[in-house]
Amino acid sequence: MSDKMLTVSSRRSRVLINSVLVVFSFFWIFPVIFALLGIMKSKKVYNLTNFWEFAPDIQLLENYRFIVEYSNILQGMINSLFYGAVGALIAVIFSMMAAYALAKLRIGHRMFWFMLIYSGTIFPFQLYLIPVFKAYQRVGLYDTRVGMMLFYSAICIPFAMFVLRNFFIGVSDEIMEAARIDGADNWKILWRILFPMAKPSISVVLLTQFAFSYNDLMFGITFTTSSGIKPIMATISTFQDHIPAMLLACIIVSIPSVLLYSFLNRNFDEGIAYTSK
Repeated sequence: MSDKMLTVSSRRSRVLINSVLVVFSFFWIFPVIFALLGIMKSKKVYNLTNFWEFAPDIQLLENYRFIVEYSNILQGMINSLFYGAVGALIAVIFSMMAAYALAKLRIGHRMFWFMLIYSGTIFPFQLYLIPVFKAYQRVGLYDTRVGMMLFYSAICIPFAMFVLRNFFIGVSDEIMEAARIDGADNWKILWRILFPMAKPSISVVLLTQFAFSYNDLMFGITFTTSSGIKPIMATISTFQDHIPAMLLACIIVSIPSVLLYSFLNRNFDEGIAYTSK
């Protein structure tokens, strides 16, 4: 009797969980449906009809021509790919060294240094706008690719350090002691032993930080003015009077993020499990 009750209870729980997931999936997919319906309409039809109505005439090619002729979307995508890839890569390299030092090396005031670095994620990012804006104007980094690359690298380091530190803490010290007995120094231990072990966590960090940098709008608008320097989201923001073209541009520029997620998907779940330790 008890086994039957447990079976019924597990089935009910499964149905409840699946129902909740279906509801969340609908809210997740709804903006995509909205965008797909919108890109089929002309600017005039979009403004005069409801968003759930189908377009009488498909204007997808016309919207694409508008994007190509009146925007610098290709350059914006190249800029964002550069900022996101370089920023995430630099953040991973520096955060790995910081995380290793804070988790495994005997340094003074480790908790102080950890909180100092991690405090970069505590405060709202809007607080950085004015100080960084003024500093960039003084040193000549405003509206430059180097300035954007350095900013995204710096702002990604605290979270990446936090994730990798949690992983390194879970690694047994016996592995490191065995490596030291074999003559390995801290540098070799980090890059030849811990780095291969941390690939799942690194995949999570690369994906999340690339997505943050690639999809950023606030800092891209604030720190750039030239069309050749602007990231992609700042470029798309100039489509405010042509919503169908903006929706089509959003779908196009989302392709790199989807491809990166598909490439790192194998390590994503495993990396989440590591970082939750």
